[in-house]
Amino acid sequence: MVILFCNLTLILTIVLNKSLHQPMHLILLNLPINDLIGSSALFPQLIKEILTNSRKIQYSACVTQAFFIHVYAAGTVFHLSAMAYDRFVAICYPLRYNTVMTNAHIMKLITLVWSSSLVLISVLFILLLRLDRCRSEMSNPYCDNPNLLSLVCGDTTINNIYGLCISALSQLVANGTVLYTYLRVLIACFRSKRSDTRAKALQTCATHLVVFLLLECLGLFTIISHRLHNISPHLRRFMGLSTLIFPPTLNPIIYGLKTKEIREKILQLFRIRVHPLKTMFS
Repeated sequence: MVILFCNLTLILTIVLNKSLHQPMHLILLNLPINDLIGSSALFPQLIKEILTNSRKIQYSACVTQAFFIHVYAAGTVFHLSAMAYDRFVAICYPLRYNTVMTNAHIMKLITLVWSSSLVLISVLFILLLRLDRCRSEMSNPYCDNPNLLSLVCGDTTINNIYGLCISALSQLVANGTVLYTYLRVLIACFRSKRSDTRAKALQTCATHLVVFLLLECLGLFTIISHRLHNISPHLRRFMGLSTLIFPPTLNPIIYGLKTKEIREKILQLFRIRVHPLKTMFS
């Protein structure tokens, strides 16, 4: 409920306020949408299992859940990379920002992020669905590609190679973009003569980097844990679920509420909704 409330609030705030229809906020808008895709893939099935006390799931539903979880995972790192690029242009090239980050450029950037995630993950699951199954039990509380591969009885070499390649590619793109852009931002901040601007930018960069590194550590551990058999299955489950719980909870707070313009609009939104109720019952 917290994930749903925070992300929907951020989406509605940006959509309903024309003053927030700026490049930075339009890129940010896609992050809570992506977070809701991951949460919607996980929690309905998890709640069903708790209520019915049954961990059974149809194979088609399992594949669908896994597909959207992987789209969410890939989309998160790509969206954060796009946001880092936007901040880099805004801070390092402020006079050229409006010229570079036009509406057309923003749409191309957003389209590239979504299409990259969908194409890479679609190929991953096309390779999976060509294989025959000979098992029906998984150890994880949710479905993902490594667990679905554990159910097949064919040669999974191509799947493993492709999975490692897209994991390495996404990590290289995300880490390379984020580290390079924030390093340039930090250099620009230290060169700035305005101490207030420097402090604000440093605080923003530090917060964003902490959230990004948390996501990277959780994701990297989850990827590696499927290839190391001596890791506790309970730890593997916990870290896997953490990847789907903590980032969608923290993202709207760190990237949304900590932004002054968005925070003010959110407070306005709740004042508009609360004041009529006060009048009605007074």
